[in-house]
Amino acid sequence: MSRLDHRLEPEGEVRRFEVITGALGRRRWSTDERARILEETLVPGAVVSEVARRHGLTPQQLFTWRREARKAAEAVPAFVPAVVTPEPVLAAEPPAASPRRKRRSRQHRRSAAIEIDVSGVKVTIENGASPATIAAVLGALKAGS
Repeated sequence: MSRLDHRLEPEGEVRRFEVITGALGRRRWSTDERARILEETLVPGAVVSEVARRHGLTPQQLFTWRREARKAAEAVPAFVPAVVTPEPVLAAEPPAASPRRKRRSRQHRRSAAIEIDVSGVKVTIENGASPATIAAVLGALKAGS
């Protein structure tokens, strides 16, 4: 060993190297394999670099997969429990004097509605609201949470 080589690699230092065998090229991971590996990184106390090494990946690749999974989860609408309550019973109406009045009372009768309770704030969207109104209310609630 020459004097120069000796200075580059001091005695006693252990260097890690990896031998790649088999076909070279990009490895394709199935969706199930990715999900299984990602689940390992989400276990409390898991170290991403150890999980990556165990599966022959780089930590950067796993972090990219995690970011992609997080974005995909945000794009999917989340479901919340829905509670169906019976329509409140209206008090008996006095007999109508004319048929015209009777028609109006039917129009004012309360019908189905959407009620959303978020952090103690109750939002009610009455029957007949346009889809644009419903989308705007839901968008505002999502932006505020």
